[in-house]
Amino acid sequence: MPTEDDRPSGPSQNRLDRYRPAFEVIAAIVLSAATVLTAWSAFESAKWSGLQATNFSLASATRTESIRASTLAGQQSLADVSVFTTWLSATEQGQTRLAGIIAKGFRGEFKVAFNHWEAMSPLTNPSAPASPFDLSSYQLAESGRSNQLEAQASQQFLEATKDNRRADNYVLMTVLFSIALFFGAMSGHLANARLELPFIAIEAIVFFGATAVTATFPVRI
Repeated sequence: MPTEDDRPSGPSQNRLDRYRPAFEVIAAIVLSAATVLTAWSAFESAKWSGLQATNFSLASATRTESIRASTLAGQQSLADVSVFTTWLSATEQGQTRLAGIIAKGFRGEFKVAFNHWEAMSPLTNPSAPASPFDLSSYQLAESGRSNQLEAQASQQFLEATKDNRRADNYVLMTVLFSIALFFGAMSGHLANARLELPFIAIEAIVFFGATAVTATFPVRI
């Protein structure tokens, strides 16, 4: 505990001591506001962390669904190739009736492309595409769905990354407001205004700087 002899004296010290009550009021106000904003930053960090976890889970689920759709599209394509190969073999062997039966069993998506290809007289027209699979009309809905889901998963992952960054930003603000609280609390235990003033100044600088930065952050209630 400082004694009277340890405390600096002089005109400048006396002037500072006259303003000490005002310094202490400022320190108390900043201390109270820093306490509130520390809790607010911790709350926002938790909210954004929760949203980040949700979006990461959604991205994972969506990507799994995209893979499932892509696998189904691959299976459908293989089935179309297999049936078309059988039709082509029957046609080349002159088994017209069998080829007609096979053609009736084509899947709807493949049948659209097959009809376009057949209209080009591919068996006699050398400029025609080699198969219906070379036509733009051959479209697999599951393949398109897979691409859409993949794009959606990428967007969800990007949002989760942004949410994670926002949560980290609020954690940093919580640390800064805690620093302001530390200097504010320490200032009340010093012997005189000359020692107290630097702590209050640091408290105020950190507090107002962190408050200004926090005001630019998005809010989630």
